[in-house]
Amino acid sequence: MLPQTRLPKDTAPVNQVKNLPRFITLEGIDGAGKSTHVESLAGFLRAQGESVVVSREPGGSELAERIRELLLYREMGSLTELLLVFAARNDHLERLIKPALADGLWVICDRFTDATWAYQGAGRGMDASTIAWLEAQVHADLQPTRTYWFDLDPLEAAKRRASNREAGDRFEAEDLEFFKRVRDGYAARAALKAATYLRVDAHQAPSAISQFLLRDLASLKDRFAVGLDEGSDG
Repeated sequence: MLPQTRLPKDTAPVNQVKNLPRFITLEGIDGAGKSTHVESLAGFLRAQGESVVVSREPGGSELAERIRELLLYREMGSLTELLLVFAARNDHLERLIKPALADGLWVICDRFTDATWAYQGAGRGMDASTIAWLEAQVHADLQPTRTYWFDLDPLEAAKRRASNREAGDRFEAEDLEFFKRVRDGYAARAALKAATYLRVDAHQAPSAISQFLLRDLASLKDRFAVGLDEGSDG
């Protein structure tokens, strides 16, 4: 059974939130509409006086963007694909994400390692122990504090992709069964990481989704603010 679309209870005491990274990720199958909301989340935080870095995966750094082009448009084997994903992620982390977080900035990223578990793991059938080993090498000490999972029926997502006149990449060209496996992979990640995952019903109108996301983000921001205030009293 999939997690319900609701705001989660606080997952950490406020005096511990200040120790968590200000790292937010958006996940979901192609066509779920998550990318539409990245800038609105960033804009909300900036309007509150926060500094925000917006990025994406694969990509986010000069080298990672070059790898992205290979991943999206060049044919390759599943293991090659998996290794390239983590190579791009390692450079992205070292050059952008980790420095930004160390400076106290918020980082909002369109996809991260949960996408690897869903696409390369569930979708391609890559061995879980291999993915886990690579994840441990690249970012064993860093996980998103909040992940917004845009959950959409794969058939509806396929209709949305078909309405896009731009030529799709090789992931978007995959068949319905592939995206069913990817969605199942995301559902498994949501169950495993229930404390940080928030399921978003992506069948809703964009305005309703935006209100839902911003309400949760405002709560998350407030928890960071309280945690920092308490830390300064000591």
